[in-house]
Amino acid sequence: MEIPLNVPKKQRRHYRQNYQLATQKSGRLFLFAGDQKVEHLNHDFFGPDIAIEDQNPEHLFHIAKEAKVGVFAAQLGLISQYGKKYRSVPYLVKLNSRTNLVPAKSQDPISLAWTSVAEVIKFKQETGLKIVGVGYTVYIGGERESEILKEAAQIVQAAHENGLITVIWMYPRGKEIKDEEDINLIAGGAGVALCLGSDFVKVKYPYTGLKTTAKEFKKVTAAAGKTKVICAGGSKLSPQELIKNIAYQLEIAETSGIAIGRNLHQYSLAEAISLAKAIKALVIKNQDLETAKEILAE
Repeated sequence: MEIPLNVPKKQRRHYRQNYQLATQKSGRLFLFAGDQKVEHLNHDFFGPDIAIEDQNPEHLFHIAKEAKVGVFAAQLGLISQYGKKYRSVPYLVKLNSRTNLVPAKSQDPISLAWTSVAEVIKFKQETGLKIVGVGYTVYIGGERESEILKEAAQIVQAAHENGLITVIWMYPRGKEIKDEEDINLIAGGAGVALCLGSDFVKVKYPYTGLKTTAKEFKKVTAAAGKTKVICAGGSKLSPQELIKNIAYQLEIAETSGIAIGRNLHQYSLAEAISLAKAIKALVIKNQDLETAKEILAE
């Protein structure tokens, strides 16, 4: 692993420890997204095809602990409410979030930080929780793009100065954006994350189930350079379809991980753990699709 130059010498050991804990020494990231409690409100947690357990926010922490994910990403307030019981979980604090009540076609989205890196560091020191990094959503293409980019750059710098890793959620979104799944546009956003200095960038992926899509998506990983690309899990897929797409992303598009939310937490704990094992086989252990399928069928 290469340590960015804006990580001070005295923090390089701490940064390396956080990076290795988050990636389980694989260099790849299995991110479990709990920030959707804000982003998607209750829509993702209640419904006929959603496990009843998902109505309890603690279900997210159960999965993060028992599935031994790379990092569990959530807002600081949510972590502060439940983290005491789940000290073994590596956390990534999501610094900003917005609800989906106002669509991008009505108003260009902006989501400024709820809390600072300094406050995250203080919380980590006082609680002793395994906080390995911070995350921040960037919306490019809107009227307030420059304001968002300035805050994102300052967050990455502050995080690295304190030995934390960073994940940028990068979404081209706004009234002028015609197609959020345009691969060239996604690649451009990944390049922006590189210029911000982030360790990882989380982007949308067109879930077509096709190898040709994964081949074209190599444009994104190429544009991201040394910033590693992880793909958002997207809308609800069957476990079989999900792991097939993840395998194509890793093997063909040369991505470096996955960020899963509803495709994991909407299942019962037992089902979520089974699916997480299959995902880890692909992402962390670098095993093939057939092996992941066998794990899923157990």
